[in-house]
Amino acid sequence: MDPLILFGVIAVVVVVGLIFMRRHQKQLETQKKLELEGQLATAKVPAEEDVTKFGEELMLLDADVAGHPLDEAMNQDYSRALDAYDNAKKSLAAVTKPEEIRNVTEILEDGRYAVACVKARVEGRPLPVKRPPCFFNPAHGPSTENVDWAPPGGTVRSVPACAADAERVKVGADPNIRTVQVGSQRVPYWDGGPAYAPYAQGYYNSWRGSDMLTGMMLGGMLFGGGDMFGGIGAGMGEMFEGIGDGIGDVGEGIGDMFGGIGDMFGGLFD
Repeated sequence: MDPLILFGVIAVVVVVGLIFMRRHQKQLETQKKLELEGQLATAKVPAEEDVTKFGEELMLLDADVAGHPLDEAMNQDYSRALDAYDNAKKSLAAVTKPEEIRNVTEILEDGRYAVACVKARVEGRPLPVKRPPCFFNPAHGPSTENVDWAPPGGTVRSVPACAADAERVKVGADPNIRTVQVGSQRVPYWDGGPAYAPYAQGYYNSWRGSDMLTGMMLGGMLFGGGDMFGGIGAGMGEMFEGIGDGIGDVGEGIGDMFGGIGDMFGGLFD
């Protein structure tokens, strides 16, 4: 075969191969972008609902505070609660990635403790001990105690609960569990998958390793060995596994391309 013709054939094959690789890469990037957008939209829903609920709680707090003189300590707690609401709204509006949702719920966790402090001052009670949010629904605010509880068919573990849920569990009633939408059904937020991991992380991040959370786990399984972030880690593992699969697809495509080139040259020199 004429060397010039051979060179031209090689050039065409290389160009076609590069176009194929670039097209495949763009498809993967588009797919990943759509997945992240879907995860972000999913993760924002419970955070948006919790910010709205916190705003409603502050409106009720206004009624509790009305008519009570605000000393310096109460004014600080009250201002802290109001600032938390404003900051949570701003943080939510600035979210561009699913993992940033944790910043919103972390602000809400601190704001709800400030609300609990204001209520205690108004009622003349001692300030509440700083505790993790209620496990059954973090939007219930700080827990008041730990209770032994297990999901259907699960293992009993000690979990932090608000006063209302603790009372329900003690009399054998179902706690008021926070649910999220997964497909066509509502499931407990800890069974919502990796999309909801940042939502939980923000509420409990500062309590990681706390004795009050011993044995808790959020993820595909409700409880298990290790700390509560084991489930979140599993969710991250699934995410990186998906990325690895995508890279594997690219590698497979490249291998196919060069395999085709090899076949072509084999045909030329047969």
